[in-house]
Amino acid sequence: MSLRGRVGVLIAGRRLFAYGCVCIAALSLVACVETPKAPVGPVSIPTQPAPHSQPQPLPTSPPSEPARPVQSLSTLPGWEATDPFIALEAVRGACAYRQGRQYARVCDALKAQSFEQPDEIKHWLEARFRVERIEGEGLLTAYFVPEYPATTVPSAEFSQPVRTKPADLVLVDGAQMTPPQPAGKRFAARRVGELYVPYYTRAEIEAQTVTGPAYYMRPEDYFFMQIQGSGYLTLEDGTRFMAAYAADNGLPFVGIAKTLTERGLLKREQTSGEVIRQWLADNRGPVAQEVMNQNPRYAFFSIDMTKMEPLGAAAIPLPAGAAIAVDPSFHSYGDLYWVDADTGSLTGAFPAYRRMVAALDTGGAIRGQIRADLYMGHGDRAGREAGRVKHRLRLWRIVPAE
Repeated sequence: MSLRGRVGVLIAGRRLFAYGCVCIAALSLVACVETPKAPVGPVSIPTQPAPHSQPQPLPTSPPSEPARPVQSLSTLPGWEATDPFIALEAVRGACAYRQGRQYARVCDALKAQSFEQPDEIKHWLEARFRVERIEGEGLLTAYFVPEYPATTVPSAEFSQPVRTKPADLVLVDGAQMTPPQPAGKRFAARRVGELYVPYYTRAEIEAQTVTGPAYYMRPEDYFFMQIQGSGYLTLEDGTRFMAAYAADNGLPFVGIAKTLTERGLLKREQTSGEVIRQWLADNRGPVAQEVMNQNPRYAFFSIDMTKMEPLGAAAIPLPAGAAIAVDPSFHSYGDLYWVDADTGSLTGAFPAYRRMVAALDTGGAIRGQIRADLYMGHGDRAGREAGRVKHRLRLWRIVPAE
């Protein structure tokens, strides 16, 4: 098998080891993935987007920073043990965004490059890239694109309708809102007479009746899909399609992990995504719904029977294990980074994540310069892995050697 073939096999496998807008770990945060997660989005129950994440306007260049020492990739913590296939997929992801931007020369060289051994990839990368340390420490979480069963007929188990973007939801300038919001920013609103007021909360939306044909999910699955930003749905007859992020009500995300721990329903170390999801399933009905309503944020979806590849906010397919969601006020889409994350705080967490990644997404819980949400892939195994990621993070920016 060619090295390129091995890359495909390994990357496909990594989608299984797997969140994310955001971010399964995000559920434990006060604010989380806005649903990516671009359509994918951040369970940054995590702690997004998902792919933690919904589509966002392409960012302008981030604020200028003081010059930092430029070093070789070989000086990075964990570089010797890193998987070169993940690094290669990260570079390809960066090259797919606007012809590679600052990496254009490297991307052109990659088109004509072939590799016989993994070490050749590392040597090639070392010759073409340098790194700049971003001072400080922050947080790494993870997200994924979930896969869920769905039905065309509601039942006691499948009672949650998949809600599409409502006709009365509009985006208006903050100056038009009542009460007024910051001018120049757009807010989700609905019109009441001549006024534009904030859109309905989660509890208010769920109290509304769905009319016309609809698809139905388990309530806890739908809640997690909203955090991730998109998901694959499979009907009883085997039909499989994507529910992609379409819009949201503009209200802040509130992690329900805090609600569950403050009420003594779960211990703090038990707030991984899979544990929270199981609690919601075990208490399905008014009890679980009341807890979910503590998060006023609500995402709406579009049904796409043809689109099967999750995209990030940069409108680039997300390579599993090699893409992150970032805060676009500090980082530009398409840039490459080295993540060095350890000291996981959730039970069953992998000890460390050290790898090259491409910034291709964003999410509502992804705020700050040293904050990232690692995309793990899709499916249950990806979700379990993503739900255990809540690690101390250090970041390096990867720049062309020239």
